Amino acid sequence: MKTRIKICGLTREEDVDAAVAAGADALGFVFYPPSPRYVSPRRAAELARRIPPFVDVVGLFVNESPEAVHAACMALPISLLQFHGNEDAAYCRQFTRPYLRAARVRPGLDLVEFARTFPDARGLLLDAFVEGYGGGGQVFDWTLIPPDLPGFLVLSGGLTATNVGEAMRRVRPVAVDVSSGVEMGKGIKDHSKIAAFVAAVRKADESL
Repeated sequence: MKTRIKICGLTREEDVDAAVAAGADALGFVFYPPSPRYVSPRRAAELARRIPPFVDVVGLFVNESPEAVHAACMALPISLLQFHGNEDAAYCRQFTRPYLRAARVRPGLDLVEFARTFPDARGLLLDAFVEGYGGGGQVFDWTLIPPDLPGFLVLSGGLTATNVGEAMRRVRPVAVDVSSGVEMGKGIKDHSKIAAFVAAVRKADESL
């Protein structure tokens, strides 16, 4: 099965175009104001108009009010919600849209129990435990992922064109999610890095 690729933290038209041209399956917009990759729903809607059919639009939220999430969903065609804060299952399912629940992986976190807490999530996104939420460029210890983890697994956290192939071989995720690993600066994507990342994923797919 082809590993899906999400490019997250997009803020500029040219970066959206580059991600689409490289063959990304999903593009993510960060609706977390403290993030350097934050975009307003209005700005995200402008960028999303450049995204063709069959490329998913993902909205990333951190402990946001339900009203703000609903407003973003009204502003642009978000097909998948991604929650990175302390949101519980009742909060996540109230929007009646598919969602990913992010887990910040660290020793002592029971990922199996965490996954079971969100039985209706489309998948579990595993990221490094860093200050702030996401985009920290840190790789976590993949051996902390239990082999019996239920549901679909999306791998994030410090991925680059150099290490994504090994990550795929060891973890076997259904999708990989990259932000800082394809940047020249926070929120500013490097188009050659995007192309190299997508190529590395596709090359790894051939051997899986």
